Amino acid sequence: MNSTIKLIIAVAIPLAVGALSGFATARGVTDWYPTLAKPSFNPPAWVFGPVWTVLYIMMGVAAFLVWRAGLDLNGVRIALTVFAVQLALNGIWSILFFGMQAPGWALVEIVLLWIAIGATVVFFWRVAPLSGALLLPYWGWVSFATVLNAALWWLNRSTIS
Repeated sequence: MNSTIKLIIAVAIPLAVGALSGFATARGVTDWYPTLAKPSFNPPAWVFGPVWTVLYIMMGVAAFLVWRAGLDLNGVRIALTVFAVQLALNGIWSILFFGMQAPGWALVEIVLLWIAIGATVVFFWRVAPLSGALLLPYWGWVSFATVLNAALWWLNRSTIS
């Protein structure tokens, strides 16, 4: 498989997870989320779509850089497996937070996601340092999202799980 096809596949997978997450969030974003008390640092709603789109593209490029090093390398297989785990956790968060309207459980899950992203950064960096660096903005955004999730849970804890 040539590099262009690998790049397209590698970028399409995180974007697909993002799209599927969008289905899980669609109703909660319009019906439930606006009713929550929000912290002063809650970004405007329009910020999330563009930020996540860029981050999903960067994740895909990072995965491509690791993949092109060769699946025959044990380090590559491990790195991509850890990447798949964090990507699954990324999608599950949306289901928990918006789909199930359970910020408490989503908070527990996003901490696991944060750890998985950190592990992915380490494993990607070992294969191709640029791939690890490309994940740092994602890790930073999820760090912010973790604090935001905690604040939303705390501010609304008497009315939600």
